[in-house]
Amino acid sequence: MFIDTHCHLTDDYCRGVDSNAIIARAADAGVGMIICPTADPNDIPAALNLANTHSNIYCTVGIHPEYAPMDVDTHLTDAVLNNPRVVGVGEIGLDYHQRDDNRDQQIKMFEQQLEIAKRHNLPVAIHTRDAEEDTAAILNGDVGGVMHCFTSSWDLAKKMLDRGFFFSASGILTFKNAPDLRETFAKIPTDRIVIETDAPYCAPVPYRGQTCEPAMVIETARMLAQIKNIPLDELETILMDNVQRLYPKIVI
Repeated sequence: MFIDTHCHLTDDYCRGVDSNAIIARAADAGVGMIICPTADPNDIPAALNLANTHSNIYCTVGIHPEYAPMDVDTHLTDAVLNNPRVVGVGEIGLDYHQRDDNRDQQIKMFEQQLEIAKRHNLPVAIHTRDAEEDTAAILNGDVGGVMHCFTSSWDLAKKMLDRGFFFSASGILTFKNAPDLRETFAKIPTDRIVIETDAPYCAPVPYRGQTCEPAMVIETARMLAQIKNIPLDELETILMDNVQRLYPKIVI
């Protein structure tokens, strides 16, 4: 099976929609497991509920930089982090694209969440946009995880490879205007790659422009198999192993 390692099932596009239908369409496409991250801290209860009621859904919990400043400890409690369905802390990180006038607040919240991840021995799912230098400086190697929806430079990729990180390919990998990204993923070792939709965003070709959902992650897998010049079924096995190493609490 394929695993969508980052799908926002608690986002607005799922509200009022039958999430069971989304999950069923994913299964029909060969996507047998989904990891649901949080960005808005108010979505954490909904993510936990999904993970606790579906055996093939796990979640990561975190606060996206767009919500800085935020009282992290109020939302990322020991009770939440110790839930067996919570496999990581994310998505967390820095985003200077949307706004950069609160850099210090973003950095403080990012560092607080990294400390929580370390205390609970959990991997992190990192969001970074227009913030490579600060991201690399903060992720100094004492915590592991995945660079979610990775579209940054090969220079950052090299640094994070040396620090043990995985890299998640999204539907952006299939875009016609993404040759540099495909070249970067060609260089990243296959055993350090996972795939995601980042649904409802980044729908891959041939679905570009539509609302993305986990069933579509198979198109990213097809592109990655082409880049790596390996059969799709072989890549499927590799990706499952990679997810298990990235998120050890998952039972596949």
